[in-house]
Amino acid sequence: MKNLKVLAIIIFLLSTLFISSCDELMTEGNYKYFDSKLRGTWVSNDPGRYSGSLKITSDTITIDGYGEDWASIVGDDSQRPFKDIPKRKPLKGYSEDGKIFIGYGETAQDGIPYIYTEGGPYSQMYKLLEFTFGGRKEILEFQTSY
Repeated sequence: MKNLKVLAIIIFLLSTLFISSCDELMTEGNYKYFDSKLRGTWVSNDPGRYSGSLKITSDTITIDGYGEDWASIVGDDSQRPFKDIPKRKPLKGYSEDGKIFIGYGETAQDGIPYIYTEGGPYSQMYKLLEFTFGGRKEILEFQTSY
C-alpha cells in the first residue's frame, strides 16, 4: 500500500511537469519572441556622444535615449544607434539568427545584427550586447531582467 502511494505521487509529479512544459510550448506556438537571454534592461556602457537604453520583454522593445540632437553637431547621423526607430514607446519585435527585428511603420524592417557575450566569475558576471551602426560599435551592459 505504501509503494502504491509513492508511485501515485511520482506519477502525479511527472504528469504535472509534463503538462507545464507542454503549456509553455503551446503558448509560444508559431509566434516569434525575443530570446530569453536578451530580455531585460540594457544600458550603454560608453556615455559618449550617443547613449541610451533598451528594455526588452518577450515580444516588445523600448528604446530610450540616443538623441537626435548630436546629429546637427557632428554632421554625420549614420552612427547614431537606432536612428530611425521611434523612441520611448514599446514596439513589437523578436530576435532570430543573431538579429533583432523591430516592427514599426508599414513596411517590414531589416534585422539589426547583434553579438551577445557573457562571462566572468560568478561574483562579477557580465552580459554584453553589441551592435554596429555606421562602422561604430555600440555596446550595452545588462542591468536587470524581466
